[in-house]
Amino acid sequence: MAERMADVQEDPPAGEDDNDSDREDEDRLFVWMVNNDDGDEDEEEEEEVEEEQFETEGSETFELDAPAERSGHVAVVDGNIMYVWGGYKNAQTHGFFDLYLPRNEIWTYNMESGVWKKHVAGGNLHTSMSGSCGVCVDGILYLFGGHHARGNTNRIYRLCLRATTLMWEEMKDLKGLPPSSKDKLGCWVHRNRLIFFGGYGYAPQGSHRGTFEYDESSSLGYDSPGRGWNNHIHILDLETFTWSQPITHGNTPSPRAAHACATVGNRGYVFGGRFKMHRLNDLYYIDLDTWEWHEMSVPQLGPVGRSWHSFTPVSSDHIFLFGGFTTERETLSDAWLYCVSRNEWRPFKHNHTESPRLWHTACSGPDGEVFVFGGCANNLLSHRRAAHSNELLVFSVQPKSLVRLCMETVLQHREHLSSYWDCLPKHLLHSLKQRMSRVNTLGS
Repeated sequence: MAERMADVQEDPPAGEDDNDSDREDEDRLFVWMVNNDDGDEDEEEEEEVEEEQFETEGSETFELDAPAERSGHVAVVDGNIMYVWGGYKNAQTHGFFDLYLPRNEIWTYNMESGVWKKHVAGGNLHTSMSGSCGVCVDGILYLFGGHHARGNTNRIYRLCLRATTLMWEEMKDLKGLPPSSKDKLGCWVHRNRLIFFGGYGYAPQGSHRGTFEYDESSSLGYDSPGRGWNNHIHILDLETFTWSQPITHGNTPSPRAAHACATVGNRGYVFGGRFKMHRLNDLYYIDLDTWEWHEMSVPQLGPVGRSWHSFTPVSSDHIFLFGGFTTERETLSDAWLYCVSRNEWRPFKHNHTESPRLWHTACSGPDGEVFVFGGCANNLLSHRRAAHSNELLVFSVQPKSLVRLCMETVLQHREHLSSYWDCLPKHLLHSLKQRMSRVNTLGS
């Protein structure tokens, strides 16, 4: 649990602790209050106490049939199921209080039936976090880094999403030099390797390839080692369980955090992010076989500089950009499609222009849709209470499949067609009955 205290200047505290690289530090001051810690108690015991506090917060409300509002969470897709974990929300009190979401809580959203379901995971995930990097490979969720009540971490965990019982496992005894402790980084997946890029956190210990830029204001008013931005690339080989860093060539992007990464073929794309006082609108890709960087042009009338946005592959030739936060502290609701083969940007018209978002997640579904969940709908750095969301925004980016169109038609005319439903294959009948039995209040 953390209390955020505004200083005497006009602008307010940021989203959470001093890990928030996407902020202007001189504009706010706030203090973490963690269990009256005097530094002498066992860390694992303190984390257990901390987690109980978050669970107590949840127990004050009725059991939800949908996830709580949140920002800074992770979301991945396996098959037609979206998995949501972590992040933080406002406490149920007035003032600047943030609560991490429980570490043992996993929410799933069935993209076919439109139904949310809560799961309780076991295992040894050590604490609740936000700003972690989550990615799914062959049905396994990998979770790296993040920020918790004690600062940043560089621990990495995995969770088999297809197992009967969900159990977190920390990946220990990995070979090689791991990344520094950080959050708000990006990841590409290529040839059974996780490739992490950038982020905001502590200075690296040891010889790391790349640039680390110290944030001079990060330790202002705190007994803290200070933090900064980096443009490091770290590879985790999932076959040899070895960390490594490639030798890259070409025009390397500047250090950054709260950027967004997308993998298309053997290219790892990165757009925007925060570096020092700037929120960027540059676009790079790195060839994940040769490790050569390429900077791509962004037109003057293209997307403005931003951080805390999403950049989601939706086909072998298109990436979908949505939302984010500008240098002028505007929370965005614009959407763009980037064409890889033509290096072209075009605005994407949609029905969610009144729903700005930052620090949300976006997942590509099996039927040409992008599912944007959660995030903050207002200026996270203002004096106002953060407008964390639990709304699900659905964007139809590619044509829907014939099966999906037929499903929607059957539902639309269910009064006339329901008597024929028993003739359908069992999995389609199950999906139709799920949609009929529950009302999805999150906009599916």
